[in-house]
Amino acid sequence: MSTAPSSSHAEIAALYVDHHNWLMGWLRRRLGSAAEAADLAHDTFVRLLTGKTNRSFGSAGEARAYLRTTAQNLCINLWHRQEIERVWLDILAATPQASYPSAERQAMVLQALDEIGRMLQSLSPKAARAFTLAVVCDMTDDDVGAELGISGRMVRKYVAQAMLACLSLSARQTAAELRQDALA
Repeated sequence: MSTAPSSSHAEIAALYVDHHNWLMGWLRRRLGSAAEAADLAHDTFVRLLTGKTNRSFGSAGEARAYLRTTAQNLCINLWHRQEIERVWLDILAATPQASYPSAERQAMVLQALDEIGRMLQSLSPKAARAFTLAVVCDMTDDDVGAELGISGRMVRKYVAQAMLACLSLSARQTAAELRQDALA
């Protein structure tokens, strides 16, 4: 069966019928949770529906490989979000209850942390580490350079690269908020 992300809904529906149960089983074994597996299987097919590539599948094995790769990337995103949430909950546990932020504020913090985490993942490991050490740990360029085995000048370049990624993320968020406002 030949199907492409930009193909008709009927072709994608056929792909769903042929492979959804297999994908659910694969995700359930990977995640250990039927609910999370269902969510990620759904997200995998949504990505297929909204994809912009003209990818054709020549065989069932090729279709499954595409679905598995997409689902695996979604699993990685889920695991990163869960790790961020665990760290946030640890921080809250160490905070006096009277100082807890509101539930809305907590959700905003988690969303911001998730977005920053995705931004850092888009960078090279050294750039992400340099940014984290310089900004979060408030280390000097020379100290970061010594830690990473690079020059202070290279640290500044990495931090600038990360700041540009943050600005790009901020611009995308603003555009998305403007679209939401326009639709409301």
